[in-house]
This record gives sequence, structure tokens and C-alpha cells, in this order.
Amino acid sequence: MTTAFTSLHLRDEIMQAITELGYSTPTPIQTALIPIMLSGADVIGQAQTGTGKTAAFALPILHHFQPQKHVQALVLAPTRELALQVADSMNEYGKHLNVRVLAVYGGQPYGPQISRLNRGVDIVVGTPGRLLDLIERNALNIKHIRTLVIDEADEMLNMGFMEDVEKILAETPAERQTALFSATLPPRIRSLASRFMRDPQSVTIKRDSLNALAIEQRYYLVHEADKTNALTRLFEIEPIRSALIFARTRAETATLANELVVRGIPAEAIHGDLDQNARERVLGRFRANQLKVLVATDVAARGLDIEDISHVFNYHLPDDAEVYIHRIGRTGRAGKTGVAITLLSPKEKRRLREVEALTKQPVAKMEIPTVADIHRHREHKVVETMKIWLGRGRYKRELEMVQELIAEGYDPLNIAAAALKIARADEKQRPIAEMGEVKADPKWKAEGGKKERFGRREELGRGSRQRFKGDASHEEGMVRLKINKGRSSGVRPNDIVGTIAFHANIPGYTIGKIRIEDSFSFVDIPADLLEQVMTHNGNYRIGKEKLSLARAK
Repeated sequence: MTTAFTSLHLRDEIMQAITELGYSTPTPIQTALIPIMLSGADVIGQAQTGTGKTAAFALPILHHFQPQKHVQALVLAPTRELALQVADSMNEYGKHLNVRVLAVYGGQPYGPQISRLNRGVDIVVGTPGRLLDLIERNALNIKHIRTLVIDEADEMLNMGFMEDVEKILAETPAERQTALFSATLPPRIRSLASRFMRDPQSVTIKRDSLNALAIEQRYYLVHEADKTNALTRLFEIEPIRSALIFARTRAETATLANELVVRGIPAEAIHGDLDQNARERVLGRFRANQLKVLVATDVAARGLDIEDISHVFNYHLPDDAEVYIHRIGRTGRAGKTGVAITLLSPKEKRRLREVEALTKQPVAKMEIPTVADIHRHREHKVVETMKIWLGRGRYKRELEMVQELIAEGYDPLNIAAAALKIARADEKQRPIAEMGEVKADPKWKAEGGKKERFGRREELGRGSRQRFKGDASHEEGMVRLKINKGRSSGVRPNDIVGTIAFHANIPGYTIGKIRIEDSFSFVDIPADLLEQVMTHNGNYRIGKEKLSLARAK
């Protein structure tokens, strides 16, 4: 073990475990954060995925571990995948301490989780919804915990979990140690920290500058309706070994993966509806090169353990520019080069400028391959394959067949041309997708009366009765819904956005104007997402208050 890890003064059992795992030196966030947590102080850590933050909070928790009958530490994670990943890591680091770690999350029966809790657990890692349910069932007692960790707080905010998080925090002892991790610190997260943390120390690990040599960033300007066709053309030309495509919603991942399969591109979707076994089977096929493409949402991609991705595609730009960096960081790893491609519709151009401002790197504008480009590429591939076989000389029987044809009077050049024709027969089964021309407007303005920026939607007229009249939406393409709760129930605009975006699995920025009255509220929803939003009617809630939505009359 090197001096650097030894200097952290972790207990021998932990040092033995991390040595066996092959760790040599701590990462920057571990070096900065472990001493603070060992001292018992609260801490706010800002770091991107892959910096080693799990060990940064897990090792101090384990260092202070002493067997007792109560739960000693609680870790909140936004997704099932991250909860499992953190629990697995803590089990590995604490394997010589006989520590009992339990991951709890929705979608699983309560019985086994409650049974494990009744037998005794030292550290619980879980998603907010399931944790709160277990607390309300008196199955989980967190009134004696010494350490609380909130991991990926900004992701929990995006998923509408913050109210559950606050309720869980209220159940914990005031003298606990709290560690909060978040890639970004929006106002709601800062407010949470100011109310529930005691003089937290801040640790910020600056994002590694994107290596232009390692990750080639490009964008293609296409109409929204042409994005799948654009993908198909790019897959014809690009030397793609394996690709990860980011889509906005679970429904979109499934639709896009199916469409790619129909077009001859082996693809599968990774989304929150998959149980853990199905998810592992998909990832196993991808690692074994039986799949070329994974289509995923940002949430489902959290905790994905996959390497050597040659291409990352943004089917849509994410709401937050930081998320763009997390996405494209999936490629160009371990000294290899990678390509990050964004399919950009005209209305997303403002977001691209935000990305370039954050990364301090230009994203190169490229043109979608033309029909002629693809024909030339196909012909080049056939010729190159022919040259390889000519170099190998392993075509004895085929040469005999050619000689027989020559003996029958056929010209050798015609025989070769006919053979190439047969070799290219499958191209007829792969028609080149049509693409519409995009005429870029240099004076592009936000559509639908909204200005869109990363991390925030600025709605013109929100809360203004003079500019929000009537029960019908005045924005083109939007439908107005009436909600059965209002100001008297404590309803706030961000509550409405959070619950609809989470349960309907739609981007929060697509939700339009909101008006809150005393006993009811109005919200504008894109017409093309109306069915998806109404399908989940009955699931929406703010705290324990259930919301029902109906089309405004």
C-alpha cells in the first residue's frame, strides 16, 4: 500500500480489503473528503460520476463501524441501480468487518426487505420512496443513525423525490453527520443543505477537461422527425463498434430500439421498467458483442458498468449541460478515442451554445451523409473486402467454379461483375432513409412563448392572470389540464412539474405554463404527450396528497 492511502489512517480491516481490490492510491475526492468525514464534520461534495465518491463516503462510515442493534448509516440514492452499486461496494470494502448492508428499492416485495431489517442491518442504502414506505410501516428505524449520505441529490431533485428526502431527514437525529453529493447545486439543493446540515465543508473536484483528442464532438442539424433516419445513415458510415444512445423517456428508448432492429441494427433498450435480471441479461449481450447498441435514459444509465463504447449519441440534448458531459464521458476511456454525436433540431440550438460555454470547446457542425455518400461507402466496403480475400487466396472451389464458367464461354470480367452484383444483393434490403433539408434560421427564437435554458424553464406569464386567461391553452401544440389541488393544499409550481415529469417520465422542460388558484390549478402539457401524462393519472401526488388531472373545459 502506498504512503498516500496509509496516510488516511483507516482501520486495518479496511486497508486489507482495498488492497485486495487492487486500489493503489486514493482519487482526488477521496483524498479531500475522507479526512473530513473521519472528523465527523458535514460535507458537500461536487464531483462527476467516476471520481470514486462512493469509496469517499463508504470508507469513513466503515472506519467508525461498531456492531450494535440499530442502523448506523443511511445512504439515499435516486435509482435502484445506484443503490445496488453502492451496497455492493460497501460490502466489498467492509468484508473483513462482517458489516451487514441492505439495499432497498421499489419494484420488489416488502416481505424479504422487512425480514432482513428485523434480523438486524448496520447500513441501509435505498431509494427515497421505498425508504419512506418502510419508515411509515415502522419496519425501518433511522432515529439512531450516525451518518446520512445523500448521493446524486440533483438527480433526486429532477425525479421529484425532494419532498420524500426531506421527510426522511426529519426522521433522523439532529446530531447525525450528513454528506451530500451533487454534480450541480441548484437553489433547492442549497436550501436543503442550509436547513439540514451543520456548517458543511465543501469539496469540489473540478471536472476533468474534455480531451479533444480522446473525444471527438460533432452535431448534425436535422428535423425532429428525421432523427431516426439520420441515425440510420450515420450507422452506415461510422466505424461503430458499440454505441450508447441517450433518449428522453422510457417509451422513446423502446420505440427507438425497435425501429433500429427493424432497420437491421442490433439494439435493445435499458429503462426503469426492466427488472434487475432482465437488465443484466441485456448488458451481458452487449458486453459479449451480441448487441451493438444500447438505448437508455439518463436515469437508467446511472451505474452502468460498461466499457469500450466507441460512440455516444444524444438523440436529444439533455436539459442540463452537466448531464451532456456525463453522457459523452462514457466514450474515449482508458486511452482510447471516442466519438460523441448530437442530433440537433433547430429549436435545440440554444442548448448547444450552453454546452459549448460549459465545456469551453466547440462542437463541430457536420453534414448528414448524402445518398451518394452512402452508395460510395457501400461500394468501397465491397471492394476492400474483395481485396482482403484476394490477398488471402482462400477460394479454391470458387476459382474452379469461375474456370468452369470461362470454359462455357463467359468473359472473366463479366463473371467478376456478376459475382459483385450477387455480393451486393442485400443492399436492396437496406433502402437509404429520406431526409428533409434543414434551413437554419440564424435569428432562431424560442418556440411556444418559452425561453429554454439549462436547469431552468422560464415561462412567460407564469402566475400572471392577465396573461393566463381561460381554460384552453393559447400556446400552439399545448393542452390545458385542470388539477384538483391548489394553493390551499400547499401546491407549488415545482411540485406540479416534479410529480408529472417523474411519474409520466417526460422532461420537466416540456411542461408549459402553470396557474395555481386556491382550490385547483392549471397546467399546460404538450398535446403529443397528453396520452402519456393521462395514462399515469392517479399516480400523481405531492406528499400524501393525491392529484387528479382532467382536461380543462
